[in-house]
Amino acid sequence: MDIITCQNVVKKFNDFTALDNVSISVPKGKIFGLLGPNGAGKTTLIRIMNQITLPDSGEVLFNGAKLQRDDIAYIGYLPEERGLYKKMKVGDQALYLARLKGLSKEEATRELKHWFIKFGIQAWWNKKVEELSKGMAQKVQFICTILHKPSLLILDEPFSGFDPVNVQLVRNEILQMKEAGTSVILSTHNMESVEELCDNIALINKAKLIITGELDQIRRDHGKNEVEVIYRSSAPYSFAGSNLISLVNQEETKRGYRAILEVKKDACNSDILRSLVSEVDILSYRELIPRMNDIFIKLVS
Repeated sequence: MDIITCQNVVKKFNDFTALDNVSISVPKGKIFGLLGPNGAGKTTLIRIMNQITLPDSGEVLFNGAKLQRDDIAYIGYLPEERGLYKKMKVGDQALYLARLKGLSKEEATRELKHWFIKFGIQAWWNKKVEELSKGMAQKVQFICTILHKPSLLILDEPFSGFDPVNVQLVRNEILQMKEAGTSVILSTHNMESVEELCDNIALINKAKLIITGELDQIRRDHGKNEVEVIYRSSAPYSFAGSNLISLVNQEETKRGYRAILEVKKDACNSDILRSLVSEVDILSYRELIPRMNDIFIKLVS
């Protein structure tokens, strides 16, 4: 079952259409990438899922039933626009947000102390929020977002403001939450993070859904059915006469010759390799699957 489903969602602001008949389904226990250029409609869709705003038409289902106000208790949302009360102490601010999610003061204090130690920010408990760096404030907000153990975690640009060490720290926590059964919607412009983390994606552009599905399948569908072969030989090999492949181009490198081959329909890698090993000394062989960055640019340009 999908944890959340948006069916034919339309949202307009006066004459501006923010979402135009958008339908997506987020599978349970998966990381779902919600992608699109600035102004595409991603944040509007996220706000609808959180009942911050309502669609003009269409429907949102949570665990197979129409989304209700009480369902928000099972959702954790980290918006792109950060918001902490600057004059409050960090610990008091975190406790306040935890209590809003239904935790008792004792439970919230215990859990927050654990997470502050885990994220290395325990020394900041009695500091004012305005004293925090952007990365430190981001850590506090991330902790407050996941503290109540939501079934659905919605993260809008969660790595903004982090150095590479803390990016990896947060990525690891997201993956551990997925392993524990949490469903995650990740909205980001970082396509490397999408490839590393996401199982499924949806791409929205100019208020319309452009593509959605499993990430690996989408990448394969947008490929040219090509492979890269690096081989060692006294002279470049022609690859002529094969009914499995055809040569696109090749060049000499420090390692040997690098050839790009187009794979004929229904040919499999094992058959191709068997046909080549008797001809040249193969150093590496890999499918050329397009990167999400290239697919993103291609589809929204």
